[in-house]
Amino acid sequence: MKEGVAAVIGRNNVTISGRDDGPVMMFAHGFGCDQAMWRKLLPYFVDDYRLVLFDHVGAGHSDISAYDWEKYGSLNGYASDLLEICAALDLEDVILVGHSVSTMIAVIAAVQDPNRFSHLVLLAPSPRHTDDPYDGYVGGFSREDIEGLLASLDSDYFAWAAALAPMVMGNPQEPELAEDLRVSFCRTNPTIARHFAGVTFFSDTRPELKKLRTSCLILQCSDDRLAPPEVGAYLHKNLEHSTLVQLQATGHCPHVSAPEETARAILHYLDTHS
Repeated sequence: MKEGVAAVIGRNNVTISGRDDGPVMMFAHGFGCDQAMWRKLLPYFVDDYRLVLFDHVGAGHSDISAYDWEKYGSLNGYASDLLEICAALDLEDVILVGHSVSTMIAVIAAVQDPNRFSHLVLLAPSPRHTDDPYDGYVGGFSREDIEGLLASLDSDYFAWAAALAPMVMGNPQEPELAEDLRVSFCRTNPTIARHFAGVTFFSDTRPELKKLRTSCLILQCSDDRLAPPEVGAYLHKNLEHSTLVQLQATGHCPHVSAPEETARAILHYLDTHS
């Protein structure tokens, strides 16, 4: 393995599994998580696809020494890493599955290098979490809401993680799911998590949407506190080549709480948009 390739693979803890000659499916995790959060979804694809997973720098088993505060002060830094992984592995016609903030990292990457990707799967996406009073956009939160959320994080990160995880995951009848997410949050370096949280919750990727030419699937969850129905409708209206599917799954993490339904929706979309 060439030195440059090895550096990229190590930086983002890239792992590859599945069928060696299958279509490439790449998974990008959300805030406070790592590639382990995909483990319930992967069995539905492992026999037919080449699966490429990675950790964003600062998460999971990535190389934390590679964390650059300026670079990762915007989603563009994460998109750059994603494209570097694709280049290092010489990946083409990639089906890119992104969750939460990584849906917009995927959009940015596909706008910058559209020939690299065949399809995007946007799982619980939001281009902007805060409402915009100037044009009526509904993101689900006021700026004051987010500032309060981050102030709580600053006060006590681990208490914040314990409070946020159930809100994000939903599905109170299965508390073990929220506990899994809380543990994932608590594995993350708190200082890096705070930085990424600010980037995640205050980013506005709406200007990129009209530039996207890649076919994409929008998977909108039910009762998602981080991405209300208005967000899915907005994305569908502003992404020219998009398909919007409303899942019965509740909460913000259907790949964890409802992997079978999520997988079925993705496979149906790929079967009908090949």
